[in-house]
Amino acid sequence: MSERIGWNPLLREQIDFHWTHQLRGRLDGLSDDEYFWEPVPGCWNVRPRGTGTAPVQAGSGELVIDFAFPPPEPPPFTTIAWRLGHVIVGVLAMRNASHFGRPPTDYQSFAYAGSAAAALEQLDAEYATWLAGVESLGADGLARPCGEAEGVYAELPMAALVLHINRELIHHLSEVCLLRDLYHYRQRGSEGSGS
Repeated sequence: MSERIGWNPLLREQIDFHWTHQLRGRLDGLSDDEYFWEPVPGCWNVRPRGTGTAPVQAGSGELVIDFAFPPPEPPPFTTIAWRLGHVIVGVLAMRNASHFGRPPTDYQSFAYAGSAAAALEQLDAEYATWLAGVESLGADGLARPCGEAEGVYAELPMAALVLHINRELIHHLSEVCLLRDLYHYRQRGSEGSGS
């Protein structure tokens, strides 16, 4: 029975349904103010080089992303820019480089977007590369081990990595959508409080 199930399309459809019907449209119109908005003091963000206070300022361009290894407990709250940077680089681009022919990249060498529109272009490009790469695996590719680039996933089949990336995309990009909601409703809440 399992030989007749098309696992590759099912794995792709899982994330593409979420992307198409629940996520990507909610990111349209993201403003630069939202992108860089710090809802609480001490946020980790994407910021101009030399202006952050995090132990690690990673990036190859004018902007860097805040990090620490290991992260402090509790970890700092992260902005939309930070969360998109994490998804673009750590979730997608590094995996695209390891498995699907994208030029190598990591948090240190990536050029982070200076605007919301540029970040969404980066996100769309990395997502398209990932989805096409997963499709190219077919059934046999999903069964092969992930390899050394994937650390704890090294011995697991690529299908396990695909499921992990699906969870990461749903998790972090849903957080971005929630932050957008908070950004827009914070003003409405103060107007309705009578203050």
